[in-house]
Amino acid sequence: MLVKIITKRDKNVKILQFDIFLRLKKKLAYNTPIIFRSRYMAKKRTLFECQACGFQSPRWMGKCTSCNEWESMIELSTEQIKFLKETSSNSSASILSKAKPITQIEEDNITRFTSGSTELDLVLGGGIVPGSLRLIGGSPGVGKSTLLLKIAGNLARASKKVLYVSGEESAGQIKLRANRLDANHDNLYLLPEINLSTVIAEINNQNYELIVIDSIQTLYSEETPSAPGSVTQVRTITFDLMRIAKSLHIPIFIIGHITKDGSIAGPRVLEHMVDTVLYFEGDTNSDLRLLRGFKNRFGATNEVGIFEMNKEGLNDAKSMAGKFFNKEKLQSGSALTVIMEGSRPIIIEVQALVSESYGHAKRSSTGFDNNRLGMLLALLENKLDLPLGTYDVFINVSGGIKINDPSADLAIIAAILSSYRNRELSSESLFLGEVSLTGEIREVSGLTQRLKEIETQGFIKAVIPNKPIEKTNIKCFIADEVSKVVEWM
Repeated sequence: MLVKIITKRDKNVKILQFDIFLRLKKKLAYNTPIIFRSRYMAKKRTLFECQACGFQSPRWMGKCTSCNEWESMIELSTEQIKFLKETSSNSSASILSKAKPITQIEEDNITRFTSGSTELDLVLGGGIVPGSLRLIGGSPGVGKSTLLLKIAGNLARASKKVLYVSGEESAGQIKLRANRLDANHDNLYLLPEINLSTVIAEINNQNYELIVIDSIQTLYSEETPSAPGSVTQVRTITFDLMRIAKSLHIPIFIIGHITKDGSIAGPRVLEHMVDTVLYFEGDTNSDLRLLRGFKNRFGATNEVGIFEMNKEGLNDAKSMAGKFFNKEKLQSGSALTVIMEGSRPIIIEVQALVSESYGHAKRSSTGFDNNRLGMLLALLENKLDLPLGTYDVFINVSGGIKINDPSADLAIIAAILSSYRNRELSSESLFLGEVSLTGEIREVSGLTQRLKEIETQGFIKAVIPNKPIEKTNIKCFIADEVSKVVEWM
């Protein structure tokens, strides 16, 4: 037991052991206030939260152990800790539903309606599902707001009532962009507001069939004692929007900012709560934009939508022929291949530059995995005895597209050899094949579909790892090892 003694003279608080207090008891004045306190009396609780991922810790850390961000831990106030405790207790005190055998559960009939964009419907899995919550991210200026405003205009033209909530632009600014996108319709309602309670009140007053939130980081809830865009605010607002979408069966599109490493800003739980996560890719200096799905509860995630930016906004790319390659201007260091983006074959051009190094050799790639590039260069040095350790090697994929398909390995090697030997490759030939560490060229998926695309674009030759199953007019050169490609060149 600890004893707190407040002396009358200086009002100082003293904490003494009980046995020491007994020895000093006779020396204290009669009217000295004495407070007994337990040694294990509860202390003030401190809680720190990472503003990058939402990780919580009872003590401050310079580096978050969850997302490895530096200087991102801030101390939560007493009101914020109380709010988190209340929300967690309310969720745990919810009414428990009775479990049923899965054989007695009726299957939901999912209905979809078109967004007016063929490419967006492809990525979404066939169209927009009522009651779905979808998140779209991308770098600034890539076209997130432009695409969703155009989609809102398409649905408003189809007699659907749409609400566009903007916390970043005024109604006049959105009106200017709507004039350019031909999105002026009576069924499209604009609400420049950042207060979540006002947005919810507007949703309850009208029977909207689609809602767009631009953006989730600008909204704030008065019930959450923290700044707009913080982890607590984003988490609370997303939960409220998900509840609205599921209870009223209204599809909601959310625009999210991204961090410097390309991920959605805010807690990782944000991506877990939504039904779909879409990312915009592409160089802002190029006219082409790629919309790729990373999560989709209502469809596949391997599809990609390709859009073209022009004065009328983001439109569906009508044809991919020649978008990622120039058949007439191939030079040494350029090679063509076919990659699969979902169910769509796309012909692309890969470029390589091999030059003598004046010091430490550099390896750099744009649109291609740098680690895989190092593996291919090590393979060429080992199997073909090429002294690439004294050369700088640079790889670029034209059109701003990123290659995730391993079938482009053979084209990368062909481009490197072409630049190293300063020998131009045939503009009528393409290279297909995944290269292993042993120098073996392995089969690729969808070979028949790729060869059909090659024939459609007017090519006549292809270097492939195995003989095609179906008959084709393409002259196929079978190469199961990297050394055979060198002989062919």
